[in-house]
Amino acid sequence: MSNTTGKISIEQLRELDRKHFLHPTTAIKHHQQNGPSLIVEKGEGIYLTDVNGKKYIDGMSSLWNVNIGHGREEIAQIAGEQMQKLAFSSCFQGMSHEPVIRLAEKIAELTPGDLNVSFFTSGGSESNDTAFKLVRHYWKLKGEEKRTKIIGLKRGYHGITVGATSATGIEQFQNMATSQAPGFIHATTRFQTDCERGDRTAPDFAGSMRGIIEKEGADTVAAVILEPVQGAGGMFIPPEGYLQAIRELCDEYGILMITDEVICGFGRTGKMFGVDNWNVVPDIMTVAKGITSAYSQLGAVIMRESLRDEMAVLSEGPFFHGFTYSGHPVACAVALKNIEIIERENLVTNAKQMEAELKKGFARLEEKHPIVTKTRAIGLLAAFELYKDREKEIPFAPSEEAAPKLVQECLKRGLIVRPVTFEGANTIVIAPPLTITKEQVEEMIGIFDEALSRVEEQLS
Repeated sequence: MSNTTGKISIEQLRELDRKHFLHPTTAIKHHQQNGPSLIVEKGEGIYLTDVNGKKYIDGMSSLWNVNIGHGREEIAQIAGEQMQKLAFSSCFQGMSHEPVIRLAEKIAELTPGDLNVSFFTSGGSESNDTAFKLVRHYWKLKGEEKRTKIIGLKRGYHGITVGATSATGIEQFQNMATSQAPGFIHATTRFQTDCERGDRTAPDFAGSMRGIIEKEGADTVAAVILEPVQGAGGMFIPPEGYLQAIRELCDEYGILMITDEVICGFGRTGKMFGVDNWNVVPDIMTVAKGITSAYSQLGAVIMRESLRDEMAVLSEGPFFHGFTYSGHPVACAVALKNIEIIERENLVTNAKQMEAELKKGFARLEEKHPIVTKTRAIGLLAAFELYKDREKEIPFAPSEEAAPKLVQECLKRGLIVRPVTFEGANTIVIAPPLTITKEQVEEMIGIFDEALSRVEEQLS
């Protein structure tokens, strides 16, 4: 491949990027000194290719979102057709169009229970902010204006707008802002099923959701929010019974339950939605990412039909909330085609089958590499951790940068994965496209094997 992209050389691209582009979640000083870490030119299936022609396994589906894989021509075709027919039309003041109507109907078909009503956004942060406004609006309509508090979980991630950041239980994201939106509280004892069911004898009861509700007063709590499986915080799978306990807790106190399915939704966990693994129906579900597999920007807030109907009876005048691109026709057309592909190719089933292959590979890595431990996977959402001494659970010191080192060694060998280092952790998270095959899983495991050997040499 030549060293130019169009009429701009690769070095010119790097310099222009360094000079003009402020990257999200990137060290500003490091970028100023070194420029972009990777310039991607194209994608096909589970692979990305950079401007130098080097090929990589996209082990994170880019940002947990390219569920159907890269380079789908039929998605581009449907987007082009919709642009030519109707590129945009407002959904304000009751206006509508066929793609948004069909998508709302399709989502109602897929979601559990009576989650039959969708409000559309441009992404996950907008979806969660909308959910927070919606539940507070609901309680205000009911005359319970004190119900404004939102309870989330430690290490939960819900986005980067002001409200979504405030709900996020990760200190680094909160510290970026000078202040948090009022009314957000975080349970500090994650997955305490017995506490949530009423066991007050546990030493961490005060930090459980039930403990916080009882301390704050249920009549001040609007909703709880949690991911069915925590993603960006470190890929934590709840124990059996936990989500059911939260559902029962919310029912007991008349609190709304919001599940953030932005990462988990549309097949990622081996079920269409994360909550389907535990047969739980929330009052509100937020989605984005996999709804279009990132081929267009779209999110949604999906609520129980009974909740929408109750607000209709209680309210007068317009619902004063909406984004310019709520129900964007091109994004909705893309979402419909994306869902069609997920169903046609049985990608939810494939995600579950490849979970088993990942677990087999992880077992081999644990057997060969003494620093690998706490492997876990649900569908194609997976992780493992690195410990200096896994038997005694002695972690690597943050200065040793075990997880970042492994990520860099994987990158050298053509695999893109992500480190999570919050609170001193050294976790590697993996979320490849749902199209991945057994042979490609083996390719990933082989790269991990080589990279781990190199990191063990560096850390010895």
